[in-house]
Amino acid sequence: MNALIVDDEPNIRRVLTRVLLEDNWKIYEAASVAGAKDLIVQHPFEISIVDIRLPDGLGTEILKMIKELNPETVVLIITAFASTETAVAAMKLGAYDYITKPFNLDEIRIILKNARETISLKKRVNELQQYADEYQFIVGKSDVMKKVFNSIERIAPFETNVLVLGETGTGKELVAKAIHSKSRRANKPFLAINCASLPAELLESELFGYTKGAFTGAYASKQGLIEEANGGTLFLDEIGEMPLSLQAKLLRFLEDKKMRPIGSSNEVEVDVRIVSATNKTLSELSEKDAFRNDLYYRLSTFIIPLPSLSDRREDLPLLIDHFVKLTSRKFQKEITKIDPSLIDYLMHHELKGNVRELKNIIEREIILSDGGYLKCTQARTEVSQSNNFPQIAGTGLNLNEYLSSIEKTLLYNALQKANGVKTRAAELLGLSFREFRYRLSKYKDTEDVTQHHSSTKSSKDLL
Repeated sequence: MNALIVDDEPNIRRVLTRVLLEDNWKIYEAASVAGAKDLIVQHPFEISIVDIRLPDGLGTEILKMIKELNPETVVLIITAFASTETAVAAMKLGAYDYITKPFNLDEIRIILKNARETISLKKRVNELQQYADEYQFIVGKSDVMKKVFNSIERIAPFETNVLVLGETGTGKELVAKAIHSKSRRANKPFLAINCASLPAELLESELFGYTKGAFTGAYASKQGLIEEANGGTLFLDEIGEMPLSLQAKLLRFLEDKKMRPIGSSNEVEVDVRIVSATNKTLSELSEKDAFRNDLYYRLSTFIIPLPSLSDRREDLPLLIDHFVKLTSRKFQKEITKIDPSLIDYLMHHELKGNVRELKNIIEREIILSDGGYLKCTQARTEVSQSNNFPQIAGTGLNLNEYLSSIEKTLLYNALQKANGVKTRAAELLGLSFREFRYRLSKYKDTEDVTQHHSSTKSSKDLL
């Protein structure tokens, strides 16, 4: 991987080069803005370490150019003239970190290690994104999903608001992203917020922003998500949870495309497309005065209903294959075999959490997998919990007796499985022979099982 060092002090470049070589970076050096710009045009860089003050200009010029050509490049800013303003300016331009001279070499090593991990993570994410299809990871070939894809294609080029309806875990945000990626706004921001995740006051400040001094704790002005998404798309998830007081303010924005940050007397004109989603029936909420009728009509110019997984079970094999490939790459595990019982379990399991639950189950199984073999631990866990866990009656439960009965059953089963060979039975239970023999001695009838098997075995087979 390529690294760029820009500093007019040869000693600084020499020290940084030595540290970077420890991790096998291919290093390029420049002592000026002009020299750095020539290198940036010629080579792609994964990481750049840039001094803020150079003989022919500022390092922020280099930072801007790097981010324009390759936004993924990690840029570290170093300077002997530290100030809060400079740090904030560099961070706003996309700097990864800000380091002051003189710096500690161990500190530099830690920062570079973290930066390299960030670069590796971004590369893995990009690989996953390349694997995704044109519908933003929405997978399906069923008739109901073809209708969803057709709706996305038809509505994406237009500027109208869209309301996505569906149960939890059906992929409402993925649909919003697909609409955005197929619209003329694709190169502009896509921002999302869950309206159920914040109280009314915080939700309002997140959406509309505020000015310095607008309320206690507002030490600086903050741009709201609506303004940040200017030119792009704003996704409002769980819109049915938005407080009525805020619904009125959102409605006004939708009507005239102007918004006023909290504490400001000036209106800001914003061009943003709204895609909202809910798992509730907004028309019923409107009848109960829990959601504004006029806002509902504004948001639902075009409605895309998403099917639950139970309504498209024919997509399950495709989804399973998709998530196995996706998650195995994520965790860098090669899956070569899938237990048929896992497929059977997923095909017949209710999956109330829809695609999200399916993805979580597969992710869990891949984490637990060994030797490239994907098993079905989820089903065994559920059966164990449902069949073996006792219900506590009104009269109570004798815990010691219950635990003893479990221990006795497991000892008996292990002995049966091992044909009475205690050393093998101990291994099956993860116990030492001495511990197994001690536990066994508490249950006379279990000892009888051993003696029964002993009569059919030669003495050299048994202990």
